[in-house]
Amino acid sequence: MRLTVLAAAAFCLALPALAGPDDFAAGPRVPSYGKTVPVPGAVLPADARFKVAFDLAAASEGEAVNRNLDSAARLFNMHALAGVPDENVSVAIVVHGPAAMDVINDAKRDSPNPNAGLVAELVAAGASIQLCGQTAASRNITQDDLLPGVTLSLSAMTAHALLQQDGYTLNPF
Repeated sequence: MRLTVLAAAAFCLALPALAGPDDFAAGPRVPSYGKTVPVPGAVLPADARFKVAFDLAAASEGEAVNRNLDSAARLFNMHALAGVPDENVSVAIVVHGPAAMDVINDAKRDSPNPNAGLVAELVAAGASIQLCGQTAASRNITQDDLLPGVTLSLSAMTAHALLQQDGYTLNPF
């Protein structure tokens, strides 16, 4: 019982050190998206390099930006703020299935794409965004229908295999 009380007290004393929702802010690599918060005491190796692939199958909900695209922006921003040089952070996003709607232009969607600004900032930050060619064919999407900077791959499976061979790890979140 005493140990439980001590643990609870320690947790409560630590709470003021935790950030709240108002402490999150976008960062330098993707300036309008990908809000993060610094984590005091979190130390990364000086030579840390990140090559991270995101698998994007779920489409955004309503007029919101795609949560997983925003996660890729967070990866860029949090590592930049943690002091990792830009050239040491590479992001690849493989899009397939319903998420194809999040990387097509307004004309193809017949409505404004709420992800267009985020995709543009991700591409400007150096992200590779590839739409599965099999998904594109099944949905009658051509290269001309894609947002600027988005490319077609043979398939999502092929894109992931090639990224893995190039040293990318798959983000599990």
